[in-house]
Amino acid sequence: MSGSPQILVVGAGAIGGVTLAALHARGLAPTVLVRPGPTATALGAGLVLRDVGAETRVPVRATTSLGPSDRYDLILLATQPTEVEDAARQVAAHLAPGGAVVVMQNGLCERRVAQIVGDDAVLGAVVAFGASVDAPGVVRRTSKGGVILGRPDGASDARLAALADALGPLGRVELTHDLLGTRWTKLALNSAISTLGTVGGDRVGPLIARAFVRRLGLEILSEAVVVARAEGVKMQRIAGTFDLDRVALTDADRAGPSPSLAIKHALVWVVGAKYRNLRSSMLRALEQGKPPAIDFLNGEVVSAASRHGLSTPVNEAAVDAVRAFGAGASSPSVEALERLFATTRG
Repeated sequence: MSGSPQILVVGAGAIGGVTLAALHARGLAPTVLVRPGPTATALGAGLVLRDVGAETRVPVRATTSLGPSDRYDLILLATQPTEVEDAARQVAAHLAPGGAVVVMQNGLCERRVAQIVGDDAVLGAVVAFGASVDAPGVVRRTSKGGVILGRPDGASDARLAALADALGPLGRVELTHDLLGTRWTKLALNSAISTLGTVGGDRVGPLIARAFVRRLGLEILSEAVVVARAEGVKMQRIAGTFDLDRVALTDADRAGPSPSLAIKHALVWVVGAKYRNLRSSMLRALEQGKPPAIDFLNGEVVSAASRHGLSTPVNEAAVDAVRAFGAGASSPSVEALERLFATTRG
């Protein structure tokens, strides 16, 4: 990969939009592939990025289809997790020789993409910043943070350096030899923050102020830690967060109030404060009548737990609640969070 890489970004939602703005700030001219519709129309006038009180309009090269001869060195998948396999199939033939498909979704999507484009073509990008969509073609960066890059097999890869340089304007860019451990940490955090935000139907800040919501978050995280250990995964710290092994609830914490439990509540509050303006993309998907990505978050924890005969009652109840929303059986609300809390006691 010599000179400026040819880059394709698939999706212009929250993560894709912020990433496009970063690539433009680096002086690159990526193409963004989107579906025909409101976003494609809005991007004709440029992408609007709202970040720390400032608003910037970024010119983008948007398309709704690729030509048969189009080839890209780096293809960044920034769709919803539920769309990642379709996106990988759509772009597989457009990957240049020696190029890479970069998985930016939450969850454990690298293995799904590798089955389509091959193991050696896959790189992972764990997003450590927050973002949301205000309107088609209008994205908001809701919290600081960079990105962590690696290969699923942990090997070194020269393509990571080119990717790191391209994404530099996002913030701190780190390389890891344990992408899976980093992914599991982000999976656990998203299973708490994004899912509880979805069930509660609100941004993280107002919800995390409630003690019972913090308790649910701690229980979701704790179940994920136990499952990751059973999977043989060592969870890695992500900048700006804490060691999840140390925040997992102990038997003493579950027995009643304690100094340790108070500290853990405070840690959850700190992380919640960082993401206080985050509005879950899963919640937005539900509002748009799209399938929520719960199977790629808490569903991954539940699925892995079943392989080891482990019980994950809070994650299971969270999956059931979000699936019920998708089926139209109930709606996100604080009352839904209260029901989730009540059904997981005892």
